[in-house]
Formats: sequence, structure tokens, C-alpha cells
Amino acid sequence: MSMTLHKRLRMALCLLPLLIAGCGGLQEVWEGPGAKMFRPQAIAVLPPMASQYDSAREDIQDVLSGSLTKVAHIERVVTPESVTDIFQASKEAFDSLVFYFSRLEMTGQSDKDSAIKLGKALNVDSFIVVRVNSWEYVRKEGDNVGRVGLSLRLIDATTGTTVWKARHEKSSSYMFFRPNLKDVAKELAAEMISYMPPQGKR
Repeated sequence: MSMTLHKRLRMALCLLPLLIAGCGGLQEVWEGPGAKMFRPQAIAVLPPMASQYDSAREDIQDVLSGSLTKVAHIERVVTPESVTDIFQASKEAFDSLVFYFSRLEMTGQSDKDSAIKLGKALNVDSFIVVRVNSWEYVRKEGDNVGRVGLSLRLIDATTGTTVWKARHEKSSSYMFFRPNLKDVAKELAAEMISYMPPQGKR
């Protein structure tokens, strides 16, 4: 009897992480070893990486920056306009951005040297890398939906390492009037950022 109980307990403990992962939360989330100690004070959102949804890039950068201004521990969020100005004014900063994105595409890893250069150019200790995975109106399970999907990556700009990354999607159903995708994006951004270190939901 006690042996059966022991086996059941072991099975329950093995399944617990899967149950937790499946109950709400984001589709994918990963934290680096230093995530719990990370306390960024100044942050910037990089221009979203190239994708088939390039028309959404400005809206997404604006939405994410707006959501970050509501995070209590972050003292300063660089505006999207300032980020654009810095990359337009400095060839070195722009070249670092291009190199950083190309290395990220090729290796899936944050290039430390160019990340540190970006941090210095933007005068921040952290930045967010964004990819727009969906920004569209589609049919989903018989319904009309407006769908927005993002992948985010939080980078420590003092070391160039990835602290946290996540992927998630949000849909809004409609019958006659299409939802504004920027409004859907605001809900999605707020939810994703609520999981970002150090205040991430547990």
C-alpha cells in the first residue's frame, strides 16, 4: 500500500511542472540564471526584427515602450523616436544593430560585443529585442479573429547576455467590426511584460 502511494507521489511530482506550464501563462518562456537578480533601470525597445509583418513595426515598438513605462522598477524608458534618432545619427550604432541582428538570426544567440555597444549608444543597461510573429485578421476555429503574436528577448546591455525570453499570442474575436490590432497588441504586451524579470509572475 505504502509502495503504491510512494509511486503515485513520485508520478504527481513528475507531472507537476507540466501541469503548471499548461495552466495559463505564456506559450513559451525562459529565464537565464541571473534573471531573479536582474534589476534594469534604463531600457530601450530595439526596432523589431524584419518579418512578413513589417507594417506593424512602429506600432509594436510604441506599444512595448508604453507598457514598459508602467513597470515600477524601471526608471527610464527610451522613446521609440529617440531610438530611431540615435540609429540615424550614428553609423557606428546602426552598424552594431545590423551586426547584432544578423548574428542573432544566424546563431540564435546574443552577440555580447555588439550588445554592449548598443547599450552604450542608447545609454541603457538593458534592451528588448522584438520579433512580430503575427499581425493579421484570420479565420480561427470558425471565428473571425484579429491576431497578434510576439517574441521578446530581454538583454543585459552591460554584459550582452540574454536574461529572459518569451513568445505569446493574443486573439480577439469579432463578427462585423474588426478589432484594432494595436489594441490587441497592448493587451499582449502588458501580459508578456508582467512575466519579465524581476517582477515576473510565478
